[in-house]
Amino acid sequence: MSSFSLSPAVTIREIDLSGIVPAVATTIGAFAGVFHWGPVENPQLIGNEEQLVSRFGRPSNLNAETFFTASSFLSYSNSLYVSRAVSSNAYNSTTGENTVDIQIKNRDDYTSKEDSIEANTIYIAKWPGSYGNSLKISVCDSADAFSQHLDAEDEDNEVVLSFEINSTTATLAITNSGANGASAEADANTIISSLQVGDLLEAGNTSIGFQYLRIASIGTANTVGDTSTVTIGLTDRYRLSEDFNGNTVHRFWEYFNLVNGAPGTTNSVEQAGGAGDELHIVVVDAGGKFTGTKGAVLEIWEGLSRATDARGDQGSALYYVDAVNQSSEYVWFGNHRAGYSVGEGETITPLSTIPYTERFTGGTDSDSEIGISLGNMARAYDEFKSGEDIDISLLITGKSRFGLNGEGLANYLIDNIAEFRRDCVVFVSPEKNDVVQNPGNEGEDVVAFRQSVRFSSYAFMDSGYKYMYDRYNDVFRWIPLNGDTAGTVVRTADVRDPWYSPAGFNRGHIKNLVRLAWNPDKTQRDLLYKNDVNPVVTFPNQGTVLFGDKTLLGRPSAFDRINVRRLFIVLQKAISTASKFILFEFNDEFTRAQFRNLVEPYLRDVQGRRGITDFRVVCDETNNTGEVIDRNEFIGDIYIKPARVVNFIRLNFVAVRTGVEFEEVIGSFG
Repeated sequence: MSSFSLSPAVTIREIDLSGIVPAVATTIGAFAGVFHWGPVENPQLIGNEEQLVSRFGRPSNLNAETFFTASSFLSYSNSLYVSRAVSSNAYNSTTGENTVDIQIKNRDDYTSKEDSIEANTIYIAKWPGSYGNSLKISVCDSADAFSQHLDAEDEDNEVVLSFEINSTTATLAITNSGANGASAEADANTIISSLQVGDLLEAGNTSIGFQYLRIASIGTANTVGDTSTVTIGLTDRYRLSEDFNGNTVHRFWEYFNLVNGAPGTTNSVEQAGGAGDELHIVVVDAGGKFTGTKGAVLEIWEGLSRATDARGDQGSALYYVDAVNQSSEYVWFGNHRAGYSVGEGETITPLSTIPYTERFTGGTDSDSEIGISLGNMARAYDEFKSGEDIDISLLITGKSRFGLNGEGLANYLIDNIAEFRRDCVVFVSPEKNDVVQNPGNEGEDVVAFRQSVRFSSYAFMDSGYKYMYDRYNDVFRWIPLNGDTAGTVVRTADVRDPWYSPAGFNRGHIKNLVRLAWNPDKTQRDLLYKNDVNPVVTFPNQGTVLFGDKTLLGRPSAFDRINVRRLFIVLQKAISTASKFILFEFNDEFTRAQFRNLVEPYLRDVQGRRGITDFRVVCDETNNTGEVIDRNEFIGDIYIKPARVVNFIRLNFVAVRTGVEFEEVIGSFG
């Protein structure tokens, strides 16, 4: 009983014996490579090519093989973890004066460095790379920064301000007839200091209508006699209705029309006795790298606060540093600007300043896919090392050469991830130089590359590269096939089961290619296959297909075929997951029977789906002896006869005489 009762009672217990072996994921890919944007050494789950572009940027000559390997896999699958690799000279772009180079890889890296960021660095692009140089940030943190009437000092009505406009420029003229030109020039310089490129100037009258003129450039004061003039370059015009004073210029923040009004005071700061804490922040794709449109607005934060304790009406934090760091997809906070007023609500005082608007600079990419080191790649792939932390089944290498040795990455992934986890397969392609523009030597060079790669049933190698179209740059690229061969495994699991072979005309077709770099003939295919390399072949009128299913085991075994390796990965993964619920139970016949009742129905189902031909589960006193029980161990022996696929077909056509009975000759020609 679950409890003791001192008087008559009915006690209810619920015992759950309905456990089953669960289904497990078998088609999740993992990949690391060189990209222009995105978190570094921090895997992101990507579902399609559009998400790949959004998170990691468009391809270029720098990273075409990386990008299109991932893209090729995503044409078969909707689950790919991508980990970005960078070299030590890939820096984040920043705003601020005289900033030093800085590399912030991911959120954890930012957290570890945020207290030591150089004081001159105000904002930091979220991730390393030249893409960050496309960003601009604009902060409007006071009513005066939002809009101002820019007046010239008027004494005895002797100061006249005029504003003349043509299609591309405006001329601001200040005349002080009661003093020398120095006074007019001082007024002009005061107005100049209040303007920024991108700001909007209001001009017009009630008869012609009011116009907002975007500033493209700001000249210097030119004084002749008692008049000082400034030439202002103009771009866009926006017609709006607003009061106009002929002796003033009305300036507006560049993004004033994206928010509801000028910054003021948040309710929580007003209640605390402070004022003027609000600010608006806009992040812009000034260079067009992220959206393809220069000047596109990426993010808007309205009504944030300089008060560290400011709260919204629903209790949400409004402190601008926290809002940016927690919500922005593009920027980190670096430091407050010099003299910036922040603190608790009652200590906040209003600002009177122009907007803070700056373009990010200083972002740099890794040297190239070739220049990046094997160590950089290894750190990015190490994010997939723990099977407890991240669930993957297919490990894609992309290109082979990083650093000096082309086989180094493949061997690292086999030794340190696949053989360590024992639940995923590494997909490898030879080096580009082995098959691209290497006529007559492809077979020997591919085999030589294979011989430098570790022997393992957790690895699978194809024969080369494909030529495909890069729609982002309107060029054709040579791309390794391992993203596609891994993709055929996904397609096979989707249309059949994980233990089916991905090769052949039923499930092995390769997508998105113009042609192969090398199309091996029968003699060359024989050479490749006896060296565990799986040919990818274009057959006339039948398409391009994966034409082999051997692992890199290197010796005769059931595990020298990928369908068997994948079968055992699925069985081991599913049954071990179910077995966790037996931990800390008693090792007695009841528990052992419970284990058998879990596993046997599952294996019968796999047998019915043609994965195995026969099996036996032994979990009783014969293998759970007293000694095993005393060691607090539990043993279940599972014997499997895996189904084998057809790799070779022999058709015997036998001609016989008219009078011969078929029964006489059947079976005589083995």
